Amino acid sequence: MYEVGVIAQFEAAHRLEGNFGPATRMHGHTYRLEAIVSGERLQADGTLFDITRLQEAVNAIVADLHYRDLGTVAGLENVNTTAENVARYCWDRIAAAIRGVGLMTLTVRIWENPQAFASYQSRLEG
Repeated sequence: MYEVGVIAQFEAAHRLEGNFGPATRMHGHTYRLEAIVSGERLQADGTLFDITRLQEAVNAIVADLHYRDLGTVAGLENVNTTAENVARYCWDRIAAAIRGVGLMTLTVRIWENPQAFASYQSRLEG
């Protein structure tokens, strides 16, 4: 199995709902977003996927999330903005941009700090 991935960073604020102690107050993170695609076969040019296309999909999300309150972002406004839910939101947006090119899976990791991340992974092709 081959993998390629890209990494981006954005600043955003959020608050959690539920039993999260001080994290229920508005606070911010320097988020790190990792997007990794996998597949079994390389293209004729020796690549799994055009990494520039993956970067463009990730950069589009980062542009929408940078310096935002995540609770006000369309698609996240009625969601508890845990790292898990943000990872799924980003997965859905990236997957829509890269489906149909023979990749097997997409994994999105959202790091809230250098020691803690959550991820969402699923198949891209039927």
